[in-house]
Amino acid sequence: MALPENGAAWPPPQWAAYYRAMRVDDAWYSGDRKRLERVYGHHPEIKERRKLWGRKSAEMRMRKRETRLHIPLPGDIARTSADLLFADMPKITVTDGPTQDRLNVLLDEGHVQETLLGAAEQAAALSGVFLRVTWDRELVSRPLLTVMQPDAAVPEFRFGLLRAVSFWRELDGSTDAHVWRHIERHAPGIIEHALYEGTPDSIGHRVPLTEHPDTADIAATLDATGDSMATGVQGLTAAYIPNMLPNRLHRTAPIGRSDFQGVHDLFDSLDETWTSWMRDIRLARGRLIVPDGYLKSEGPGQGASFDDDRDVWHGLKIPPGEGAGITLNQFAIRVEEHQRTADAIVRQAVQTAGYDANAFGLDGDAQPVTATEVDARTARGMRTRKKKTGYAKHPVADMLHVMLQVDALLFTPGLTPERPAVEFGDGVAESAQQKATTLDLLARAGAVSTATKVKAVNPDWDDTAVAAEVALILAETGAGAPDPVGSFPM
Repeated sequence: MALPENGAAWPPPQWAAYYRAMRVDDAWYSGDRKRLERVYGHHPEIKERRKLWGRKSAEMRMRKRETRLHIPLPGDIARTSADLLFADMPKITVTDGPTQDRLNVLLDEGHVQETLLGAAEQAAALSGVFLRVTWDRELVSRPLLTVMQPDAAVPEFRFGLLRAVSFWRELDGSTDAHVWRHIERHAPGIIEHALYEGTPDSIGHRVPLTEHPDTADIAATLDATGDSMATGVQGLTAAYIPNMLPNRLHRTAPIGRSDFQGVHDLFDSLDETWTSWMRDIRLARGRLIVPDGYLKSEGPGQGASFDDDRDVWHGLKIPPGEGAGITLNQFAIRVEEHQRTADAIVRQAVQTAGYDANAFGLDGDAQPVTATEVDARTARGMRTRKKKTGYAKHPVADMLHVMLQVDALLFTPGLTPERPAVEFGDGVAESAQQKATTLDLLARAGAVSTATKVKAVNPDWDDTAVAAEVALILAETGAGAPDPVGSFPM
């Protein structure tokens, strides 16, 4: 689609279902109780009265304090996904030396690792995320890699490939009845900008970019012939990273799948379990039941009170018998039942999302485990990581290539742009003891050379350093000495 026509419904009706699902995922990801209540209790299209956050409790109607408790497990799942992908920066290389040096500067000064970490976390929650390359000469002398949200984007796919995308945002000055929207459409070789004045459910009519202060400065950077600019890049200056595929709710669209898909009921059950647990604690507070005669009147209409710190009591005319004294009332707290229920829900939730319970502290019994047991406990998470690196590898390489092209055009003349190779590590840091044990077993089997062992212990060394270390080892062990027998003929 091109830029929206005047009077078109907005957001586009064909994307309403996607945005609705993202709205629910965003509420869980945010950890905001008010947003959860708004999504489940007030939204006209999402009404789940049986869920914890879809209820209007009597305490809330009486304006008392909120007793429902939210456990931010969705945010922990999204953060874990990002850590598995980009806690260690992938190896990004090109063949040209000067281009590699400039790429290293762009990666470092542009805080690309931090950008990718944030993008991966949001992608895990909202089903995917967009990367965009832009620039601002007044801000910095290099291209910028930015993250764009999927619930404010209208992508255009062909054969599963992104061929254009429109990003939109509501500008300052918008009200409930009057909305300013800025549309930024990325197509091959071109970026278009448009400003619309409309309503919450209609794009309204298009107006010049100079009509709003937030877009007035953009107008000065565009071509004189219209509200667009040529990028000088053959491909798109934006890319889409799906979190996981396929999307089980929308199988025909190449839109990613959130880690929360199918886990919302477990999130709600976990909150209800902890809410019940905290209710037990509130009810278990010690309370005294005393006869009416023990109470002190506070005056007409003020009720009566009991002073449990009073030292001296005068005689009270209370008939003897049951209930005549002070009774302590205290309920039991069902700690074990709630704990086991919460652990089971968390375990099932993280496994459904594609991770291991061990990553969330559920299997930490403080008992020593072997390397094989560690691998078994992290197998599910490592498989999920490998899948996600496959989805992220090519879009990241495409955007870094675009950054180099833009940099060559605008900031670094003479630079030779090249599409980088992006290589993710195995994601598991092998301990020194595990590595030594593996090499020892291989050496006993005669299946590894000294050079290979040195390279395994020092993967960052070049061939010259490895050869020097091998020579020292052979000299110290005597393995490199010449055979005193020589080639004695048999």
